[in-house]
Amino acid sequence: MIKKYRKLPVVIEAVQYDGIHTGLIRDLDEGINSVVEPVDGGLFIETLEGRMEVSKGDYVIKGVNGELYPCKPDIFLKTYEVVEP
Repeated sequence: MIKKYRKLPVVIEAVQYDGIHTGLIRDLDEGINSVVEPVDGGLFIETLEGRMEVSKGDYVIKGVNGELYPCKPDIFLKTYEVVEP
C-alpha cells in the first residue's frame, strides 16, 4: 500500500549567491563544511553528496544538521517562504 507523507515544517537558513560575495555563505557555513573559492562566477561547496557547484542566483541552504547544499531559485521559491522574526 502506498502512503502519503507531509514534509515536516522546518525553519532553515539560506543565502542567495550573487556570483561575487561569498562572505554570507561562509557565515552560514560556520566552518563546518568546505566552501571553495569561486571560479568563473561559480562557487563549489562540499555537501553530503560530494562537491557541488553553486551558480549565480542559486540559494545555499543550511540543513537541519548544519550541512550546506545548493538549490535552484525556482525550486527554492516553490518550497520555502520567508519566516518573519
